[in-house]
Amino acid sequence: MQVWIVAMLVVSGLLIMRDMAKTIFGNKEREITKEVVNLNPQKERIERYAQSFAKLADTFQEMPSRKEELTNKEIDGIFADVHEKLCGKCRKEVECWNIQRYSTYRKVYDLLRILEEGEEAQIRQEIGLWGKQCICGGPFVDALKVGFYQARQQLLWNNRLLENRAVAAQQYLEVSNIMDAMAKELYHTVPMDKEKQREIQKRAKRRHLLVKNIWMVEKEEYGKEIFMDVKSTKKRKIPSNEAANILSSSLGVPMREQAENRKIIKDDYTTLAFREEVKYQVTYGAARITKEKELVSGDNFYCLVNDKSEFVMCLSDGMGSGLEACKESEEVVELMGQFLQTGFSKETTARLINSALLLQQNQGMYSTLDICSVDLYSGSCDFLKAGAAATFIKKKHWIETISSASMGVGLLYRVDYEETIRNVESGDYVIMVTDGVLDALPVQREEETMKEILMQTQKVSPKEMGKEILEKVLTYCDFRAYDDMTVLVAGISKK
Repeated sequence: MQVWIVAMLVVSGLLIMRDMAKTIFGNKEREITKEVVNLNPQKERIERYAQSFAKLADTFQEMPSRKEELTNKEIDGIFADVHEKLCGKCRKEVECWNIQRYSTYRKVYDLLRILEEGEEAQIRQEIGLWGKQCICGGPFVDALKVGFYQARQQLLWNNRLLENRAVAAQQYLEVSNIMDAMAKELYHTVPMDKEKQREIQKRAKRRHLLVKNIWMVEKEEYGKEIFMDVKSTKKRKIPSNEAANILSSSLGVPMREQAENRKIIKDDYTTLAFREEVKYQVTYGAARITKEKELVSGDNFYCLVNDKSEFVMCLSDGMGSGLEACKESEEVVELMGQFLQTGFSKETTARLINSALLLQQNQGMYSTLDICSVDLYSGSCDFLKAGAAATFIKKKHWIETISSASMGVGLLYRVDYEETIRNVESGDYVIMVTDGVLDALPVQREEETMKEILMQTQKVSPKEMGKEILEKVLTYCDFRAYDDMTVLVAGISKK
């Protein structure tokens, strides 16, 4: 896993800062502060950290930009070095470098240009012509080639270093943005209205629960989020979902407990977190087949529900096929899952993964990245694609296609992703595929043929639908898999 060391160093810093914020609410041995003003120092401190990382990013970005070719100064340096080693002792030095100075410079420049273009036939022809007019023709060309290739190698190394600095600057900027967002979240955390708090406490007491220090975060993305200290009376053991029921009846809004909550409330205070219940739920299934003569698939996928109550599917196709392609795509989706579970946005995650691949580009890692996230509150569906095949939304009477012409991750300094937003409804299906699936369909009609297949499918279960789709696709290629094929299906329904 050494290939991810650089990326994970940055991630570690982010996780530490995130855990600092969680500690405010999650540490059972620390009471939630009673006044909002006491949270402000934490907010200001994180904002200062964010500013420091932003300044660091600016410092890296102010460094020189990459160069595509040698400068005149560097070329003159090559000339000077060759001249000193060979021409200084040559009886024709005055004639070549004084009397015919302009002509000599032009011819040497032409020779360097041909060396840079790398055409072997031209290089041999130019070396032959040079040998006829220079009494040290062979040694001169050899020395010139050594000087040129050394300077060219130094140029490539400098460009690689500048690219790495640019990637680091991008990561520092992402760290700054995440910290700013974290500070805003802390600022929006406020104590609950006293009257409403007393109502909740009364309801809780009737069910043998004691409640104090109720705090609320209200966001447009997912409505209310409640944190409260609670314990049971008389050494009772009460399921934590009982507290969720109390909040639901008091607030008039369905509330659900967070996964990290303690499941049983005992007679010591613990901090529990609750969030408004989502409106949608998603079930998913996958069907896949490995390329002929390969033992493992180069395709990998990952599905999860993140902190923002978004159901996220990530599908990646590694370069080529077989074990190496599998490792590449597996590392991409695993890192994607770790980032998303931690609360990073899809855009930030795509950029961080891209920069991680760029930092060890000598290993030739390249993968497609296909992400679909469904907001379980609103039904908004966000697609982010980098080099990925088309995605399809199957509705009751028609099929919508989400296509992209972007490049995969690990190829460009800035990840070339395309983002599309659509709304989905109960009964809709999202179908993601790798390019091996579409490549098996008739040329120039891949997407149209896939739409026809989707309209013909009768299965309701996402897993069974994926199998049916793959079976129908295989009929177009005589049931032979010329590439890895993966079909990932998600079904959306109201809760």
